[in-house]
Amino acid sequence: MRVGAANPTPARSTERPARSFVEMVRTVAAEMSSYDTLDRAHRDRVTRLCRVLLADADEAADAVQDVFTKLHQSLAAETRPMDWAAWLTRVAVNACRDRRRSGWWRWWRERGIEIDESRLRTVRTPEDELVGRETQVRIWTAYRRLPARQREVFALRQIDGRSTAEVAALLGLGEGTVKRHLFRAVHTLRRVLGEAS
Repeated sequence: MRVGAANPTPARSTERPARSFVEMVRTVAAEMSSYDTLDRAHRDRVTRLCRVLLADADEAADAVQDVFTKLHQSLAAETRPMDWAAWLTRVAVNACRDRRRSGWWRWWRERGIEIDESRLRTVRTPEDELVGRETQVRIWTAYRRLPARQREVFALRQIDGRSTAEVAALLGLGEGTVKRHLFRAVHTLRRVLGEAS
């Protein structure tokens, strides 16, 4: 050993040490647990919303798959606290809009292909049993003829149970505009119900 040679001390790194394999597995397990919890809590609601907005069970299933794929990706990337219920609703509405804008939607609408309303319902409720098939067809026909924005507002308020303020925030509208769209949609559907009775 030479005299005067300094014993080198390792330089301290300011970089964060790499996560261990165990930490990575725990992180992935936590993300999957969060995904599973959110999936169980919201999949039925999101499916119902997409079915109402698209009026087609198969297209709704594809939209729901897109929504939950985005949820999986966002859970891995998002670090701040989130209102996942509102986020899922917003992503679902946007997914349905994207599908309506696509070429197949125009092709399908122009040809007047009938929708099988029985596929729109997941479970028949006592109310469904009371309302006759003819009335249901008339209501769905009227609902499908509503402008897209009125359908979205109606679905979010009446089917998803969101408040006016929540619908306004989700769709980027003023509360007065939401109320106006809802009023028009309800007025149209009530008129159809009045004609049916």
